[in-house]
Amino acid sequence: MTPDKLVRPEVLALSAYHVPEAQGMVKLDAMENPYSLPPQLRRELAERLAQVDLNRYPEPNPRRLRELIARRMGVPAGMDILLGNGSDDLIQVMALALARPGAAMMFPAPTFVMYGMNAALTGMRAVPVALREDFSLDGEAFVARMREVRPALVFLAYPNNPTGMLYPAADVEAILRAAEGLVVLDEAYHAFAQASFLPRLAEFPNLVVLRTLSKVGLAGIRLGYLAGAPAWLEQFNKVRQVYNVNVLTEAAAIFVLEHLDVLEAQAARIRTDRAALAHALSALGVTVFPSQANFLLVRVADAPRTFQRLCRQGVLVKNLHPGLAGCLRITVGTPDENRILLSAMKEALADA
Repeated sequence: MTPDKLVRPEVLALSAYHVPEAQGMVKLDAMENPYSLPPQLRRELAERLAQVDLNRYPEPNPRRLRELIARRMGVPAGMDILLGNGSDDLIQVMALALARPGAAMMFPAPTFVMYGMNAALTGMRAVPVALREDFSLDGEAFVARMREVRPALVFLAYPNNPTGMLYPAADVEAILRAAEGLVVLDEAYHAFAQASFLPRLAEFPNLVVLRTLSKVGLAGIRLGYLAGAPAWLEQFNKVRQVYNVNVLTEAAAIFVLEHLDVLEAQAARIRTDRAALAHALSALGVTVFPSQANFLLVRVADAPRTFQRLCRQGVLVKNLHPGLAGCLRITVGTPDENRILLSAMKEALADA
């Protein structure tokens, strides 16, 4: 018996998430914070990790880490936190919990690919709603479609990935008020947008806020968290893999959150460099879309060709899917990385 006879058709139709080889490249494709911890903090972290009992299972949804996140991130009183192996894990948890027969998941498009992928994996009906040509959200059209579909689950990336657009708060509020199901505000890039609905969780009983520590400098430890009313998180906790956050992740996250000012300073520098990089790319004749994240979406005459020419010069950016034809996504790097990118882009465009 072969896999095509037994594997679900919707899984056969999917492609595995591709991570390109980046060895030796200036890596600007994955929205990572380009800065490491300062050397002294790295030494202190190593000492902390050396004390972890690797022979013991981790505490499920560890209380100390949840309480620290709640304090440092300003989670409102009365709300709870659920931890995940990155935010991808929590997206899957919510989809699994809400995937009743016939249930729909709705989201603007283009957006983070893992929403649609998890709809397919859990058997939910994916309902993408197209953004405007400039990638802004047509709030009225989204609400109208939502009233037709009545989705169990709505994902709004705030700001959006891969466009970088921060939707108007009034549109988000209108969606929250009109939604009959759960609305997940994915604030993966909140440190760069400096806008959040987290303080307003109690105002909207159908809202949960999803975040990750990946974009602020801890992509390697894979830690996401979901904040919301205990009634929602109690149900999602039943779906979570019991030991989904390992002891090294827990220890590293606690240590770095105790030094959150370092990550906040790095985010501030990235915000400043984002504006400078956008200006420099525009000066090269590239169309740069507004971004409140740590990356820029740009449109060029021939995106696949430009992507290949950048790769040949040792610069890796993201060549996006057909829904974003002609566009590349570029992570804001260090000043040196940004200079290399601009030099490579100038050469790539000159050869077009």
